[in-house]
Amino acid sequence: ANLISVPFQWNAAYGGGVDDDGQWYTLNIQPVIPISIAPDWNLIVRTIVPVMGREDVSPLDSSERGFGNTLQSFFFSPKAPTAGGLIWGVGPAFNYPTSTDPMFGPSKWGAGPTGVALIQKGPVTAGILANQIWSFEDSDQPDGINAAFMQPFFAYSLGKGWTVNANIQASYDWVGKDWTAPMNAGVSKVFHVGGQAMSLYAGGTYYLASPDGGPEWGFQTTLTFLFPTKKK
Repeated sequence: ANLISVPFQWNAAYGGGVDDDGQWYTLNIQPVIPISIAPDWNLIVRTIVPVMGREDVSPLDSSERGFGNTLQSFFFSPKAPTAGGLIWGVGPAFNYPTSTDPMFGPSKWGAGPTGVALIQKGPVTAGILANQIWSFEDSDQPDGINAAFMQPFFAYSLGKGWTVNANIQASYDWVGKDWTAPMNAGVSKVFHVGGQAMSLYAGGTYYLASPDGGPEWGFQTTLTFLFPTKKK
């Protein structure tokens, strides 16, 4: 789309840890920027910078604050949908070692493929986003990265800027053989503050799967700044 979006996504999760009173907090700063690279093609750059916090998750009842690893994805995508209405993009994804604490993931360089596909029919948008990341070293060891991510998503527009949203953000650790799969569902509203277009989402989270001691439930809110760009 001819639209730059800059979401600030706040995730809070509860119910795990040693005494089932652990708390997980993550602010994902994730700008999405389309770049016209040819008359019929865009390069869409999506970056996720996680600012993380943990409370009473470890046996020491400690608190941790810092950054997780940065993920940057590059999607080569046709500007026009296919005849059947399919919108798609594929490309590489890179993991940058910005993690400041082992609790937030191994601080390793990594890379792998990523792709997205979706269909928009009337008020319905449905699709899936996926990637697979391997660290350049120790991808078969606990201190390395070998992880798959799949996010099926669904949205239904109610009109006047309101939308019902649902998705599952499922990741699988091939080394630890653990699933983490929060399901999110909620509503969003597009609005303006002055001349600035924005979107606000709020919803609940239920963990369909998580590692031992992982969270069980939570909530998610996202404030997105929208910047339309000129068609090229």
